[in-house]
Amino acid sequence: MTDPDFESRERYRERVYEAFADRRRPFEDAIEAALSAGRERLDVELGFLTQIVDDVQRIEQTVGDHDRIRPGERCPLGVAYCRRTVELEGNLSVQDARASSSIAEAAYETFELGSYIGSRVVANGDVYGTVCFADGDERDAPFSEAEELFVELVTRLVGRGIERREYDRERAERTADLRAEKRRFEGIAQNSFDVLFRVDTDGRFTYVSEAVERVLGYEPDRLVGELFTQHMTSSGVTDALNAFSRLLEGTAVEQLELTFDHRDGSEVVVELNATPVIEEGAVTAIQGVGRDVTERKEREAELRVRTRAMDEAEVPITLADATEPDDPIIYVNEAFEAVTGYSETDVLGENLRLLQGPKTDPETVAMLREGVEAQRPVTTELLNYRRDGSPFWNRMTITPIEDETGTVTHFLGFQQEVTERKRSEQLVGLLNRVLRHNLRNELTVIQGYAEFVGDPPSDIDVGERIRRPVDRLVELSERAHELETYAARDARPTRIDTAALLESVAVDHRERVPAATVIVEDGTASDVCAGAELERAVDELVTNALVHDPAPDTTVRLTARSSDEWVEVVVADDGPGIPSMEAAVVEAGEETALQHGKGLGLWLVNWIVTRYGGSFQIAGEDGTVATLRLPAIGEDQSVEDAARRPTVLFR
Repeated sequence: MTDPDFESRERYRERVYEAFADRRRPFEDAIEAALSAGRERLDVELGFLTQIVDDVQRIEQTVGDHDRIRPGERCPLGVAYCRRTVELEGNLSVQDARASSSIAEAAYETFELGSYIGSRVVANGDVYGTVCFADGDERDAPFSEAEELFVELVTRLVGRGIERREYDRERAERTADLRAEKRRFEGIAQNSFDVLFRVDTDGRFTYVSEAVERVLGYEPDRLVGELFTQHMTSSGVTDALNAFSRLLEGTAVEQLELTFDHRDGSEVVVELNATPVIEEGAVTAIQGVGRDVTERKEREAELRVRTRAMDEAEVPITLADATEPDDPIIYVNEAFEAVTGYSETDVLGENLRLLQGPKTDPETVAMLREGVEAQRPVTTELLNYRRDGSPFWNRMTITPIEDETGTVTHFLGFQQEVTERKRSEQLVGLLNRVLRHNLRNELTVIQGYAEFVGDPPSDIDVGERIRRPVDRLVELSERAHELETYAARDARPTRIDTAALLESVAVDHRERVPAATVIVEDGTASDVCAGAELERAVDELVTNALVHDPAPDTTVRLTARSSDEWVEVVVADDGPGIPSMEAAVVEAGEETALQHGKGLGLWLVNWIVTRYGGSFQIAGEDGTVATLRLPAIGEDQSVEDAARRPTVLFR
């Protein structure tokens, strides 16, 4: 025989199950149905759902009528019937609330509920609140085990319903976000100069913005459904597929440059930035943006060509930053390093003033500075100094470079070494002065004795007196021609055995002047890097020592010694010494209206030595000491590595 109470209890259980079975049913309706079934099943006045946050109870939904238990009402958990409920794993059932230690006195005075049964609601692993049933009167008997199980069922299903509600809410928010993102994406796409795209996990376009027609010449609809590699050049497919694999693994791709075939047959370089679309932990699509960088790549290629041209130019080039204080150098080419000896590391961040030195003309520097400050092109020639301290003539041109706004951002500098030209100009000036001065003096002598040609004095050999200045002029002319000949020749540096050169000169003069003593002192000097005409320079110095000493037994000592990267060749004699005016002229490096050398021999020496980057000094009163400073060349060093550029003619 069927138990009518059992059937009745089962109907209430079915009503609770039905309340939450239909996922289309609103959550609030399901709660109301479950609470109503519970109130009828337990025969109580009130059923309610609470949410507890930060020890505050909030009534979320009720079935029944009570002045203090209505949706939205709040109270501290300490004065709520649910205070103990949330602490228990199972139900809290109270037959007589006034007499129960589980119900605080303050709670009873606030709500005046005689009987109560409740269970905590757990959703997503956290305590959400409670499901409670209560009545104003005490119960005659405690809640039965079946009634407690029923409350636990309602509570469990309510917890699941809350989880489902939160899931649906999150999904709705994600869907709304995706829709908003899609609208924003499409809005941007319609107005973007770049190509916006989306591809599925198979690599086929699901969306392409209208900009693709401008970039590649294809209508967007035609590309939808095609593989993204369809119109890509073969050279970039591998890179594209590797990037696609990384995207499918969840890694974004930035600044990937790929080349596509335009509809008209040309090639277009596109820079891609793409990110994976991730839903519920899985990549569902790829979206990104492509920018046409063809013109930029062409400009970069042109810039590389220009930079390479600057790097490989034979003319020294510098670039200075006009936006920084003191216009620091930010670029130098290899020719600059070759001419000045300064490496890129030496000069970056410096000003071109580092090339100036003791003999640099201040007025020329001021003119150069005024041009830079006025931000106008300026060209001038000035004496500069290499890293090793040797001077050279520099034709410098500084040109301001403007940006698109007209602001000067850089100064482009061209440094053209003009030492050879300046040497030639100085040599011509020297020859003119010496020849003019000596010619005038000798002609004056000739003119004076010419008056006696018709009636010569008995004690004067007029012919001899005239022949001497003529001979001196002829010798001077020959020296001038020799100087011009050396100047016209190209410099041909080679390796010269210093000891052998000195011995060759000594042997020659021992034969010519047997009474003199020409000694080559022992030394350990390196070979020198100079031209074959160096022997002529040393020969000239020994000849001067022997010719200008009235004593027949002159002693000349030839010495060579190494000094760092240089070799110093010294020619010293015990003669009367070089006249102070001659030494002053050589030391000053120029002849003046009041100071003139007697001949061109010393200038010949100076010319030969300085054309190979060396220097010449001469001094002495009790004897003459001439010093030639020449670049050394190591045993394993090539002539090209050891050769130095010419320095100024006079130092």
